[in-house]
Amino acid sequence: MAAKKLSEIFTKIKNYGIIPAIKTSDPDKAVFIAKALSSGGLNIAEIAFDTENAAESARKISGAFSEILIAAGNVLTVEQIKPVVGSGAKIIISKGMNENVLSYCENNNIAVIPECLNADDIEKASEMDIDVVKYYVENIEAVKELSAQYPNLKFILAGEINGENILDYLSQDQVMACDGSFIIKKEYVQSHEFDKIQDSAVQIIRKILGFDLAHVVINCENAEQAERDAGKIESIFGLEKTDAGASVSNADIIHFMKSKSYGKNGQIAISSNFLDRAVFYLKESKKQFIEESARFDNDGKLASIYLDNIIGGFAIKLVRK
Repeated sequence: MAAKKLSEIFTKIKNYGIIPAIKTSDPDKAVFIAKALSSGGLNIAEIAFDTENAAESARKISGAFSEILIAAGNVLTVEQIKPVVGSGAKIIISKGMNENVLSYCENNNIAVIPECLNADDIEKASEMDIDVVKYYVENIEAVKELSAQYPNLKFILAGEINGENILDYLSQDQVMACDGSFIIKKEYVQSHEFDKIQDSAVQIIRKILGFDLAHVVINCENAEQAERDAGKIESIFGLEKTDAGASVSNADIIHFMKSKSYGKNGQIAISSNFLDRAVFYLKESKKQFIEESARFDNDGKLASIYLDNIIGGFAIKLVRK
C-alpha cells in the first residue's frame, strides 16, 4: 500500500508537469497564493523550509486545501522531517545528497527527491538507484546531455525556465516536471493581486496542454452521401478528398463517415501536446471520460479517449498530437 501511495505521488507530479514555489514568510499570503494556484488548476506547490514561518504556511495551506500536494524544499536534516510532514507536506526535497535524509524517508515511506547541487550529486544518485532528482539547468542542451548520460534518472528541473520555453523542457522524455516559480511574480504578491497568479496558472496549463482542433468526423446516412459531401468540400475549398475506408476524407481534416459512428452528428477531435496530462487536468476539473473508449499505441501509450460529453450532437474525442 505504501509503495502504491508513493507511486501515485510521483505520477501526480508528472501529470502536473510544473511545481510553483511559494516564497513568502507570511502564512496568510501563502494561503492566498495557494488558493489562486488551485483556482487556476494547479493543486501542487513547493514551500522552501528555510523560509521563515514555512511550517505554518504549509499547515495553513493543507488545512484549507487538502487537495494541494505540498513539497517541502531545502530540507537539510532528519530532525526537520517529522515537523515538515506534520505540517502537511507529502514530498521532501532534500538539499543535496544527504544520505541520512534519503534513508530516513525511504524507511518511513515518505516521498523524497534529492536536489542535486552538482554533477557529483547526480552521479551519486544514479549509483544509489534513485529514480527522480531535482537539478538546476541553464539550457535545453544540458538536459539532453544529462538524459543521455543518465538514462535511468527522471528530472525535475529548475533554472532558466519560463512560460516561453517550458514546452521545450517538458518535451524531453526524462523530464518529469519543471519549476514554476515564474507564475508567482513578486509584484503580484506584494500588491495582493492574487487573481493575476490564478490567471497565470490557467494560461500556463493551457500552454502546456496545447489544445488544438485535430479533425471533425461527420456522420452520413450512407457511402453515397459521404462521397457527395466530401466532393462539395473539395470543389469549394480545394481540399482533396480521398477514400479512407470507413469514411471519405478531405485533407485528413474532415471525415465523412459512410455509416453512423459514435455521436449523433459525429465527433470533434481535439489534440494535445501531452494526452495523459490533458486527461489528468480535465479529470481534476471534474470532467468525465468513457474509459472503455481509450485506445493505446504499440508502446502502450494513450492515443485517444472520448469525454463523456456530447456538444451540439458531437462526441468529443481527445487525441495525441
